[in-house]
Amino acid sequence: MRRRSDTAFQIRSAPAEPDSAGVSPTDFAHALDVAEARYRALVEQIPAIVYTADFGADGAWSYVSPQIEEILGYTPAEWMADPELWYQHLYPDDREIAMDQEARAAETGERLASEYRMVTRSGDVVWFRDDAVVVSDAAGRSITMQGVMYDISDRKRAEQELAFLAYHDKLTGLPNRQMFEELLSLAIARAKRNDLAVAVLFVDLDDFKLVNDNLGHAAGDQLLQQVAERLRAAVRETDIVARQGGDEFLILLSDMERVRESPLHSERENPQLVAEAAAGRICDSLAAPMSVAGAETYVSGSIGISLYPTVASDVHTLLKHADAAMYQSKRALPGGFMVFSPTAHASQDRFALATGLRRAVELRQWELHYQPLMDLRDARMMGVEALVRWRDPQGGLVPPGDFIPLAEEMGLIAAIGDWVLESLCAQGRSWRDAGLRLELNFNLSPRQLWQSDLVKRIMEHLHEAGVDPGDVVIEVTESAAMTDPERTQRILTDLHDRGLRLAIDDFGTGHSSLARLKHLPIETLKIDRSFVRDLPDDRDAAAMVRAMIQLADGLGIRALGEGIETEDQWRFLQDAGCTLGQGFLFSRPVPAEEIPGLIRRFDDEADENRPGS
Repeated sequence: MRRRSDTAFQIRSAPAEPDSAGVSPTDFAHALDVAEARYRALVEQIPAIVYTADFGADGAWSYVSPQIEEILGYTPAEWMADPELWYQHLYPDDREIAMDQEARAAETGERLASEYRMVTRSGDVVWFRDDAVVVSDAAGRSITMQGVMYDISDRKRAEQELAFLAYHDKLTGLPNRQMFEELLSLAIARAKRNDLAVAVLFVDLDDFKLVNDNLGHAAGDQLLQQVAERLRAAVRETDIVARQGGDEFLILLSDMERVRESPLHSERENPQLVAEAAAGRICDSLAAPMSVAGAETYVSGSIGISLYPTVASDVHTLLKHADAAMYQSKRALPGGFMVFSPTAHASQDRFALATGLRRAVELRQWELHYQPLMDLRDARMMGVEALVRWRDPQGGLVPPGDFIPLAEEMGLIAAIGDWVLESLCAQGRSWRDAGLRLELNFNLSPRQLWQSDLVKRIMEHLHEAGVDPGDVVIEVTESAAMTDPERTQRILTDLHDRGLRLAIDDFGTGHSSLARLKHLPIETLKIDRSFVRDLPDDRDAAAMVRAMIQLADGLGIRALGEGIETEDQWRFLQDAGCTLGQGFLFSRPVPAEEIPGLIRRFDDEADENRPGS
């Protein structure tokens, strides 16, 4: 079928004899010529390819109309001379179904109605609608197919454009709300099957109305297009960025691994850190100025984060919670982000805590307590770790575990972090003036890592207090460091280049890549207390701690054991080659005024225990 033939389509002549009505042969021949001319005028001038093809082992193309040259680039003679051209020029993705449909028509005698693509001689792709009828002989065998191939490329392009517009925003080209909801539904279904997590980020531009009012709606449209590009660049290729409408955007983070429960980490921490890292990148991407209508314009976005399965289990609730968190972020800290917390919305106690926390930030109701860092070889004190406490006038001293997570959600952690660094620098200078030079350690929260001006703020505090950067050690948790390792490496390298020292905190609880770890400019590896607490009796814990100490030694950095509470733990770490440690065995965190007394006590005890004393 659809193969070559030397017989062109024609209306064959009847014998040159008069018919029963007495029509002369000349008149009859003329009538045939007229009929053929009319038929050709009809068949060969419509914008389609008309063909006749025979079935059977010696099947052949009986006729192909001249339009084939204009549409596919082959003359009728060339097309009929090569029996394989139709098959060869079928679009690869459509080849199998087109062949199957034709074979079915030949087998059943049913009408063929098929749509497929073909590749022209020049390489262009043309959509065809192939309508054909099958002619059978007296025995019911299919002998011929007569059909018309319509070029429907314009219709297909229009259909694709309509389909695109149905699921995409015309201005930015991003998926629209309808498509986002469908993709979110699929992501939730995958997460349910595979025990994964999903996050929705709701982004609302701050003060966008000012752009429209001052520069015009055309400039506002131009700004939205630039924002769309920056959002796409700020997230992974697998993440979905959509335009909700107006100046609102939605981002879908799907297929995220969930961290299992451990003594120090809840199952929601890892997906939340991934979502916060994405929000941080978005905030950074929007910070640079944009050129709109010949003017330099700045824009920021308030972001709300909602997580499956921790706070919602369906599309509607996830979007509603992300929207609510976005409005919280806009009220608390425009240009920042906030994670939705069901407890914060449902509990009056949580509301009271949030209100008090906001007031604490305004009034700076904080205290720093300091836990000694010890040299395990001689039990002398070599530094301190600064730990913030909230002095609540109504409830006394509040430990960080009770308010730091809420401060993260409310976008207040940056203000608290600034106060910690300012106070630590002042205290460090005071101790140095008194003749005490200590290593000063403090923690950076995951959210602080995403501040675009982090390095500048830290260096300003050190300069104002006159503190040597070499006396300061910045601690970053392993999970925070590995959430976006490339960005973290750039930040830590910048801090290191300015003279600051760096430590990885809670090591062993995250998912560090050794290839990444060896490139981080860190000086100290802090072994998490969850490993130290089972020493020395737990063989698995002992083996893991030894491996961590050997890893640190191999990387040329210090190992520090956290949470040391017994002398046996101390001796095990010391024998395994761990040089530094901290824990209740030596001292709980204490106010600054107690530190000089602790230094004297440790020095006296070390002197008493020195050989020969």
